[in-house]
Amino acid sequence: MTDRPPLPQDLWDTIPPAAQAAVLALVRSLELRIAALEERLNKNSTNSSKPPSSDPPSVKRRPPTPPSGKKRGGQPGHLRRVRPLVPPDQLRHVIPCKPPHCRKCGHELQGNDPQPLCHQVAELPPVSPVVDEYQLHRLICPDCGVSTCAALPPGVPKGAFGPRLRAILSVLAGAYRLGKRPIRQLVSDLLGLSISIGMIARLERQGAAELETPVKELREHVRAAASAHIDETSWWQGRVRVWLWVAVTATATVFTIAPTRGAAVAQAILGTAAAKVVISDRLKSYNWIRRRQFCWAHLRRDFQAMVDRGGEAAEVGQRLLGHSDRLFDWWYKVRDGTMSRNTLRSYVATLRILVRDDLQRGVDCACTKTAGTCRELLAEETHLWTFVRVEGIEPTNNEAERSLRHAVLYRKTSGGTDSESGSRFVERILTVVATCRQQKINVLEYLTRCYQAHRDGQPAPSLLPAASAAEQAA
Repeated sequence: MTDRPPLPQDLWDTIPPAAQAAVLALVRSLELRIAALEERLNKNSTNSSKPPSSDPPSVKRRPPTPPSGKKRGGQPGHLRRVRPLVPPDQLRHVIPCKPPHCRKCGHELQGNDPQPLCHQVAELPPVSPVVDEYQLHRLICPDCGVSTCAALPPGVPKGAFGPRLRAILSVLAGAYRLGKRPIRQLVSDLLGLSISIGMIARLERQGAAELETPVKELREHVRAAASAHIDETSWWQGRVRVWLWVAVTATATVFTIAPTRGAAVAQAILGTAAAKVVISDRLKSYNWIRRRQFCWAHLRRDFQAMVDRGGEAAEVGQRLLGHSDRLFDWWYKVRDGTMSRNTLRSYVATLRILVRDDLQRGVDCACTKTAGTCRELLAEETHLWTFVRVEGIEPTNNEAERSLRHAVLYRKTSGGTDSESGSRFVERILTVVATCRQQKINVLEYLTRCYQAHRDGQPAPSLLPAASAAEQAA
């Protein structure tokens, strides 16, 4: 901070002491404000939660790996991967191809190769929807003269689109993030069907209602799980800013669009069981959680922000980044099986002391923001090491961030949703798509079964892990 403004000494001496104090206080407040604005201006994906797509050109990317001099593609000794062949019972034709003559001497060849090379060619026939027309006759009673119209046969949809076609429309929206106009164009180009934007919106509302029960079951599953990752991002519902939350367990992913990012929403998503372990960032909405794992990927950005502030803060940030580098080196070895968890615990016992000392050094430094961050981390230091104590807990919140990435891209292309009903469709279709992919379930087939069950008056198939495994086995 400046001891006094850059004024000539003789001029400064003419100012009364009270005025000098007022001027110095004003200058210090302006310096703090300028520093805060400069730090805000210099925020990027390396020192904050901003996405890499928002980085200005001045931010240097990680330099590319220098070329190795080897040819592109698989290297000698790598595991060969080939596309699996279609089973014989699914082939349209099997066409034997035999050489008529020896390629060297020209002698006539006969016989069969017991293990011929199989070359399969896949092709799509022209895609044409199957359309059934139900002619509902109105007949007049010859006795009383009343007109009676026929009813649709049992199992026939009341709408103009069947379960599988509706499932395809839902997959295009939820899994491939297509807007209503691209969906309408794709259905016209690929299937030769005409469908209005209003009808697509209506089918989405209908789909949201039919997915309510399986998604509700998944919400209960997340609340009952022993651990979960959680994260949130902004969303737009009409012109109102709301929040899209995601909670991830080992077998399920649940999205929720809520009006706030407060603790009440987090409690509704996670449940309030004291034994539950939650992996998250340091958002204050999670402060009620007793067993928590701070995301070390977020912490590294905080440490990089300290480095970017310079001065004493930079030294503290560099030391903390070095500690996190060692921590991740050990964790990768535990994850790939080259280091035991007992060894990790013994290493971390020493590292924890070093981290605590450097956080205390940060508390004592002159940088207000760095001191505040270090003070917060010291107060909740136990949340840095939960993954060391509890089996199955990750040191980062990457699971939730990867799941949220798909939703963020959806938001960027769609701009959000226009209504409450649109938000319900988005959160439920994103939940179904992410959970199906976790459990290796075909999303299209699952949605078809859901919509078929609703048409037949049956309950929707469950996505709970045990129920899904039983259905797949059946």
